[in-house]
Amino acid sequence: MVWCGAVGGLFEFCKLSLRKNVLKEAYSHNLWDGARKTVATLWDGHAAVWHGYEVHGMEKIPEEGPALIIFYHGAIPIDFYYFMAKIFIHKGRTCRVVADHFVFKIPGFSLLLDVFCALHGPREKCVEILRSGHLLAISPGGVREALISDETYNIIWGNRKGFAQVAIDAKVPIIPMFTQNIREGFRSLGGTRLFRWLYEKFRYPFAPMYGGFPVKLRTYLGEPIPYDPKITAEELAEKTKNAVQALIDKHQRIPGNIMSALLERFHKKQKINSKTI
Repeated sequence: MVWCGAVGGLFEFCKLSLRKNVLKEAYSHNLWDGARKTVATLWDGHAAVWHGYEVHGMEKIPEEGPALIIFYHGAIPIDFYYFMAKIFIHKGRTCRVVADHFVFKIPGFSLLLDVFCALHGPREKCVEILRSGHLLAISPGGVREALISDETYNIIWGNRKGFAQVAIDAKVPIIPMFTQNIREGFRSLGGTRLFRWLYEKFRYPFAPMYGGFPVKLRTYLGEPIPYDPKITAEELAEKTKNAVQALIDKHQRIPGNIMSALLERFHKKQKINSKTI
């Protein structure tokens, strides 16, 4: 079965390599577009080979027009990089993402953030992007959720509701998102008392991480939560949190198990109604 999985991954990678003509055409028209296609193709190849990555419910992402994607934050959000690559390849759209300030200070990482249109915020900028018709993604848990959450997949949003106010002000739907086994790919020790105190004190992720395990990753998109002018930011934030929690409850084994997540690489694809990419 390991041989079959390896052959399948190699086959996916070979299919991705056939896109070189598309990349050449992209570079001939626009440098940034070519750069995005190159990075997206590399990420998509890595996703296919290392994680057998799938997206379920891609049809819920609009072909055009704005939407706010709200996602659970893994220790390292590698699933979101894969997801952005899928959107760019299959939808021809870029998805802006709000990233923590410290990420922009990582040497050599700023160019990748530029290619994938990452931004600091603030709220007014997020509303402007959505009103301009773009896709935008936010993880309300952010770095705190990345460090402190664990294999129990507890959502750590606190009282954050700014993302909900952004959706209300921009009058856009919210699409909940969760990636199965993301905590089994990478684990954080940030939940220990010392590292938690360090983060709260300095707002910098000092906690060590380990992983890079080739576990099966599946991203699930929930039903869009439509814009409702009568709903408050508090109510919308709670409704969104419940939607993400429902995805976790439905698709994630609790507590997560690294060995089980590895073995899922060799299971048959799950039978679900939504489209799989």
